[in-house]
Amino acid sequence: MDLLRWLFEAQIPVGGSVLILREVLGNIFGLASAVGGMRRRVWAWPVGIAGNLLLLTVFLGNVFGSATPATLWGQAGRQIMFIGVAVYGWYRWQQSRQSSAGGAAIAPRWASSKTRVILALGLVAGTAALTPVFDSIGSYPPVWADAWTFMGSLLATYGMARGWTEFWLIWVAVDIVGIPLLFSAGYYASALMYLFYGFFTLAGFFVWWRASKQLDKPVTVEVAFPDPMVAK
Repeated sequence: MDLLRWLFEAQIPVGGSVLILREVLGNIFGLASAVGGMRRRVWAWPVGIAGNLLLLTVFLGNVFGSATPATLWGQAGRQIMFIGVAVYGWYRWQQSRQSSAGGAAIAPRWASSKTRVILALGLVAGTAALTPVFDSIGSYPPVWADAWTFMGSLLATYGMARGWTEFWLIWVAVDIVGIPLLFSAGYYASALMYLFYGFFTLAGFFVWWRASKQLDKPVTVEVAFPDPMVAK
């Protein structure tokens, strides 16, 4: 209990302000999970779940009696969503691990044109549908930005589980909106980490892009036939 109380109360002084230790640790776990995802390792999922649990307690703000500046229901809700989708991704990657070379758990591939349209429409429609819901429960404004990050995170995590290379680009779209929101709400550790994620996700996109191109290359088999002109 003492360790749990310390975890919930610990803060890191930075200048004239403080950072919540759980927020810092949660984002470190998130970064480690992103590295594992880029390398297509199964352990990325359980590590990410640990970070989600920590960040859930942070974004719920006053629910846990912490001194966080604002409650972001969308950010908190997406941690729960992350955990649910991560369980699916963990199972899916574990299933395909045996057939993958070099310990990689998934083979990156491009989504179909139809799937891309569905993802784009889902992001816009989901944001429009969730905005009034988050507004009614008192999420930090602008509420549409909280809804956007929630929907984008849902689609990106699902895309990662399916092995779609485009999921990295969805994360970029999430970061573009989510970083200003986190800064304005006072979650500086998460905002700075998401700023780093923005560059990291671009790198991850190119890593998966190259991997998908390698997997798409046709395999040629050379068969050597004996020369009939050569005497035995």
